[in-house]
Amino acid sequence: MSATPADGTTPAGAAGEALGPPAVAQVPLVNIANILTVTRLALVPVFLFALFADDGVSDSWRMVAFLVFAVGSITDFIDGHLARKYGLVTDFGKVVDPIADKALTGAALVGLSALGELPWWVTLTIAGREILVTLLRFWVIRYGVIAASYGGKVKTFAQIIAIGLYLLPLPAALDPLLWAGMGIALALTVITGVDYVVRALRLRATHG
Repeated sequence: MSATPADGTTPAGAAGEALGPPAVAQVPLVNIANILTVTRLALVPVFLFALFADDGVSDSWRMVAFLVFAVGSITDFIDGHLARKYGLVTDFGKVVDPIADKALTGAALVGLSALGELPWWVTLTIAGREILVTLLRFWVIRYGVIAASYGGKVKTFAQIIAIGLYLLPLPAALDPLLWAGMGIALALTVITGVDYVVRALRLRATHG
């Protein structure tokens, strides 16, 4: 005999009734996205070792440095995609992922400048932009989060390509290609940095 009343409602506590809001599944800290993020961070000292091995003049070691940098950069695109697609976003990933990104790119830029292959002003300009954007995030965080722009993603891709070209043991005849690639990356770095400043000021003014 059915326990359902004549009006068709289900008594409280009856089988099949959802009592309260559904439970939110806890995202495990150890997941593929976070593993890739930590792997990218762990590759930084490996990359630096390969870059400075034999004073940076060995073609073989430069190829190793390039491959390590390439693998680390690829994980940057993969871990974010997996985290969003499969709901693997964690607070750990939000904090460590950008640190790992900047650590790998920053290590490459500083290393190339230390070897005398990239002007220090280029490295300092790119590093200064990243520091400025980080400070701006903290400045406006109480008012909201500024979403990453398409330009920012293009900037990151351009930086990876430009650094990759510098890491490869290419003949001197191709130096103009290296300069052009880094010039594009540098321009995008500055432009997107200015855009972020403008958006941060607008956000602050809106809530000021």
